[in-house]
Amino acid sequence: MQTDQVPIPPGREYLSMARFDPAGETMSAAPTGILPATGRRVGLNQADAAALLTTEGPNELPSSKPRGLLALAAGVLREPMILMVAAAGVIYLLLGDRGESLLLIASVFGIIGISLYQNRRTERALEALRAIASPRTNVLRDGEVRRVAARELVRGDLILLAEGDRVPADGQLLESVNLSIDESLLTGESAPVSKRTAESSTDSEAATGDSTLIHSGTLVVAGSGLARVRATGTHTQMGKIGVSLQTIGEEETPLQSETRKIVRRLAAGGVALCLAVTVLYGVSRGSALVGLLAGITLAMAIIPEEFPVVLAVFQALGAWRLSRRHVLTRRVAAIEALGSATVLCVDKTGTLTVNRMSLARLVASGETWDPAAGRVPLPETFHGLVEFAMLASQTDASDPMERAINEFGSSKLAETEHVHRDWLLVREYPLSPTLMAMSRVWKSPVSQDYVIAAKGAPEAIADLCHWNEEQTAALARSIGELAADGLRVLAVAHSRFQPRALPPIQHDFVFDFLGLVALADPVRPNVPAAIADCLAAGVRVVMLTGDSVETARAIAVRIGLPAAGVLTGRDVDRLSDADLAEQIGDVAVFARVVPAHKLRLVRALQGRGEIVAMTGDGVNDAPALKAAHIGIAMGERGTDVAREAADLVLLDDDFSSIVEGLRLGRTIFANLRKAMTYLLAVHVPIAGMSFLPVLLRWPLALLPPHILLLEMIIDPAASIVFEAEPPRKGLMHRPPRKIGKPLFSRGTVGVALLQGAGVLIAVFAVFAFALAGGRAEAEARAMAFVPLVLGNLGLVLVERSPSRGLLPSLSASNPALWVVAGIGVLLLVLSLALPSLRSLFRLAWPGPEGVGIAVGAGLASIVLCNALKALRPRLDHGD
Repeated sequence: MQTDQVPIPPGREYLSMARFDPAGETMSAAPTGILPATGRRVGLNQADAAALLTTEGPNELPSSKPRGLLALAAGVLREPMILMVAAAGVIYLLLGDRGESLLLIASVFGIIGISLYQNRRTERALEALRAIASPRTNVLRDGEVRRVAARELVRGDLILLAEGDRVPADGQLLESVNLSIDESLLTGESAPVSKRTAESSTDSEAATGDSTLIHSGTLVVAGSGLARVRATGTHTQMGKIGVSLQTIGEEETPLQSETRKIVRRLAAGGVALCLAVTVLYGVSRGSALVGLLAGITLAMAIIPEEFPVVLAVFQALGAWRLSRRHVLTRRVAAIEALGSATVLCVDKTGTLTVNRMSLARLVASGETWDPAAGRVPLPETFHGLVEFAMLASQTDASDPMERAINEFGSSKLAETEHVHRDWLLVREYPLSPTLMAMSRVWKSPVSQDYVIAAKGAPEAIADLCHWNEEQTAALARSIGELAADGLRVLAVAHSRFQPRALPPIQHDFVFDFLGLVALADPVRPNVPAAIADCLAAGVRVVMLTGDSVETARAIAVRIGLPAAGVLTGRDVDRLSDADLAEQIGDVAVFARVVPAHKLRLVRALQGRGEIVAMTGDGVNDAPALKAAHIGIAMGERGTDVAREAADLVLLDDDFSSIVEGLRLGRTIFANLRKAMTYLLAVHVPIAGMSFLPVLLRWPLALLPPHILLLEMIIDPAASIVFEAEPPRKGLMHRPPRKIGKPLFSRGTVGVALLQGAGVLIAVFAVFAFALAGGRAEAEARAMAFVPLVLGNLGLVLVERSPSRGLLPSLSASNPALWVVAGIGVLLLVLSLALPSLRSLFRLAWPGPEGVGIAVGAGLASIVLCNALKALRPRLDHGD
């Protein structure tokens, strides 16, 4: 059982230094810098927790587990292809051909083996994704806060909850601060439920216990708390009603829908032709069993059972490859959409920048101080500014700016009276879309007055201070000088208030302005190159930031974004939906925005026909993430709510990972189209040689064993070789694929059919030539089989790159190609060289001359197929 010990849960302030009720009345205090929970409780010890986990099992709900070998084999045996092979084996046995019958039965086990390999490869990819996506929670054990996998929770554990967390188990609330939980998953009620501890609940609440209980799967929408786990896994309320978020089915993606339609149509045609061939052969030649055998062979040749298998493999392995680039796929449809994205809307802080803020300037009383200027002691002029900047910040901050302020203040004011570890937090007025400032109300043990510290956007603090136009204009000049250097600027103010009922809004306090705090957050080194890649790929990048216009513009210039036009959050609020959609056409920078603006921006961009990818990390970002075509949540600093609403999770919060995901998404779709085009082409000669001899009343050219031998090449070529194809040069210099564009355009389908027809002509010509020359049926079949196998392998080479010649395709690196090609050639040689195999496959050695003719025809078909791909439109290339 692995845990990560953390002194204070990173990214959260779970419980304040003082506990308070919603009305703002102080209830109790805790030691400074320590969670109230850790001050009085120790939780379970690791040994007891491990023993309980072994006894009671993991904290997880029943979900779809990987099927065992027997279940997988049974599933494969129900496939139409296997049923047809088995039927053919029975027919051979009835005809007295035991060798062929045994071969077909043995091939069933071979197909099961291939299917098990493919399934295991897919399952390994999914297991890797499950390991990455496994939710983790903060738990108190041995008196220390640890971060453990939620599945390792046991009864008696003490868990810590904060806004945005998904409750991992059923429990009893022990401590809380303004805790509200969305229980709609269980109750259907959309309104959040306020939670209280037993001692703070009313008699009626305590009697029912509802207000003190938390339930697995519900969502913390506000506040924080500490709870003791009472039930895990199937013993939770969610487990009892059989709800499991992990087993919620996904809607069929456009590719899945398109593939299903193709398979259904071809299968219907295959069955119809199978019946026709069976009847035609039986009537014309008087052998119903052989006619049925010919019909089964044709059905096996036509039905493209590989299509859904290949799609599933590509999707699973594509998600796994994305995870290796630090992008977790939560919804498979995102893989399809990645290649179509036209706009990437990204947060600046932590995505475009390193998210490690440091104080770069302090401005107070007309003076400016630079911490990097070499003056180690902090001048007295700036003590009050730093003091109240700290008081206006979370004690255990997750915000990088607040962390930077706290670290700086703790260092520079450590031995002064400006650090107040014994003050009690009474109330907090949070940031809002209408006022981008926050205030925290404190109580000193030596004074009866409340002390209020405020910080936020300079214009918002100026508003709180009720400044006139002249003062605001002077402030704007100071901000402009700082923002021109790419610094993020916050203003700080303070106030005092007599001890009576606190006002409902922070604007009712009388604030005094203290000064400006300017912070620097360096741009990630790889961002400019990633931005350039996006722009070259026809993908527009839009930066969203809460910074001022000047700071946003400076950062945009630094990373290579056009910053001529900048819209602010106030502009977004002022514009109608239609005007907003019209004005954002060329805007790449949005400043002073809050999460509430994101949804409007997504809708406006979508109204312009854009395919939008949107990043977010907070609870309020969830609607925009859900509305975007591709929602991307931050993995490091994001909340559970944001991650659950998103299609992708950026594990390292790095913008370059999004670009790598974009590149890989295009590669996956391009390779999938190559594989599907290959499958479409390769079935043409196989189906043709199964049908034409029957129509012309010639000997049968292909029998079920031959189809199975060809499948030994087709299956791995489609699902392994093409999936492993590397991205081609120029992939990121093409415009995004239009959303909803079919996998097969008319040009692609037409060329694929022509290529398949090219191989069919070569094979049919050799078969006709052999029969016309008086060769025996087995020799003619052997001569036809050689160009069919070579043409099959040639189509793999040709479809690897629809725009390159054969020699570049041969030289391009793809180890899987040579493994599959080697196996195919080896099977062909053995089937001709070994008498026992020749007998099983109804072949005969055609002599050097016959082999030479057959090989020449096969090579000619490859050259013809390569020439035909020039007919395909350039935009269909996809490589």
